[in-house]
Amino acid sequence: MREFATPLAVEIPTSGNLTDDVVRNAAEAPDAVVLSRPGAEGWLDVTAADFRDEVAAVAKGLIASGVQPGDRVALLSRTRYEWTLLDYAIWFAGAVTVPVYETSSEEQVAWILGDSGARAALVETGAHAARVEAVRDRLPDLAHVWCLDDDAVATLRAAGEEVSDGELEARRTRATPLDLATLIYTSGTTGRPKGCMLTHGNFMTELGVAVEELERLFDTEAASTLLFLPLAHVFARIIQIGCIRSRVRLGHSADIRSLLDDLGAFEPTFILAVPRVFEKVFNTASQRATADGRGAVFDRAAETAIAWSRATDAGRVPLRLRAQHALYSRLVYGRLLAALGGRCAYAVSGGAPLGERLGHFYRGIGVTVLEGYGLTETTGAATVNLPDALKIGTVGRPLGGTAVRVADDGELLLRGGQVFVGYWGAEEATAEALEPDGWFHTGDVGEIDDEGFVRITGRKKEILVTAGGKNVAPAVLEDRLRAHPLVDQCLVVGDGQPYIGALITLDRESFPLWAQAHGKTGDVEQLLDDPDLQSAIEGAVDEANRAVSRAESIRRFAILPDVWTEEDGQLTPSLKLRRSVVMREQRDQIAALYR
Repeated sequence: MREFATPLAVEIPTSGNLTDDVVRNAAEAPDAVVLSRPGAEGWLDVTAADFRDEVAAVAKGLIASGVQPGDRVALLSRTRYEWTLLDYAIWFAGAVTVPVYETSSEEQVAWILGDSGARAALVETGAHAARVEAVRDRLPDLAHVWCLDDDAVATLRAAGEEVSDGELEARRTRATPLDLATLIYTSGTTGRPKGCMLTHGNFMTELGVAVEELERLFDTEAASTLLFLPLAHVFARIIQIGCIRSRVRLGHSADIRSLLDDLGAFEPTFILAVPRVFEKVFNTASQRATADGRGAVFDRAAETAIAWSRATDAGRVPLRLRAQHALYSRLVYGRLLAALGGRCAYAVSGGAPLGERLGHFYRGIGVTVLEGYGLTETTGAATVNLPDALKIGTVGRPLGGTAVRVADDGELLLRGGQVFVGYWGAEEATAEALEPDGWFHTGDVGEIDDEGFVRITGRKKEILVTAGGKNVAPAVLEDRLRAHPLVDQCLVVGDGQPYIGALITLDRESFPLWAQAHGKTGDVEQLLDDPDLQSAIEGAVDEANRAVSRAESIRRFAILPDVWTEEDGQLTPSLKLRRSVVMREQRDQIAALYR
């Protein structure tokens, strides 16, 4: 199929803006708990009325400080309650939020604040403030920097005491669906990030449809979610706005080291994560089971979960399989569910392909992963699997009011009310990506099946062409390799070469458990050439190769002592590989694969 569209079944507002959700919640259900924030003695509830009042007070402070309608205000912080508070306060003041990843370097901060012409910046820590100050001489438009650790919220509340409710309301209601809500700079795997202009209407369309179609997440009793992905990424941002809109209790976890404790205390009914998180949870559980002498039991339980899920799709679960599934539900699956808080029934995955095997595994243990697809330019999800319209291994059908098309060269094109209006100050780049009739070029290669389900097969610019002329999509192999417990990241190479090769880095959490189970001593660097380790990785490569033809298969690989991280620039904030960076840094290792 070359094109598929889903009709719009909900009415999208033609007036108002995102702040209306906060005002409506406070008016209709002032005592409803809409957020929870961490306190000294556990989670503290924030009611709809409390949240509106705090947002309004902070917004008044922004107005009193000279922030004008349409001004860009940068927000650099980890995922925490204040991120959501400040996001809505910026909108209440009639301004535009410019998220900045808290891991951003001085140069990245300088580029984003300078390119956006930010008039003010709200940062979390003194270290963040220092990054801004270090480049402030390059930011002539920047008038204010407030730091959360220096009581920025209290400072703004005090500054705005003289601003009247009437002035605030005039500011709050000024924006329409056509007005800019945020500039999100794409992290990008190459080049400098571009500012995606997303309007209030883009978000209103996206969430108006998504909240309705995902009612089992957003419209169930005591629904809640705990955000731990960066709110600077559009994926977490749409969940934030969807929760505020539908009064789903929203919490934040800023430190990955406390995530398991936070999940246990918060008990979310659904979560969202990128595929690497789901891979890490599975791999860690597998390696810990092996270290405890229960590896064989875990492996059988995993295979049973996958088989049960596949049999469910086929419409018939054999009696023996049902009995095995019930047994492992008591012995194994319950522990995994408890680690997610004990109430989690759904998870939303995006940012990269999850992989069919993991999708079946999680559904088999009791957590249905709804995989979707979208980009910053599409305000998040453009397609998504729904609880009642699910095909594991795909990214679902287009959301209501959205169309998807496969171009002649295999590239996916998208059109709908959530598609951005263009790149900030970059008319040429906008014209390249966005056709006059609204079709957006995603840069991804994919296909649409007869039922309208979309499958992503690779990145257009990342397709490798071997010396023999074979086109190879590296993502297929890389996704399957990363599913192995010992593999952290991998880079598949071979453009213009006689065969496909791979560079592989090891998971530093799983490796010690593997080493202990196999009686190995020494660190990663000392064991790179260990025959058992080489054999284990070779097995992972063989498993990955089963997904492709022989001409596309990995013939040689190298295990590296390196760790590729966001901080060192090899990964984007959504944990995608920056291929050009890794290929430049590892050019000698790549060359060695072909000697």
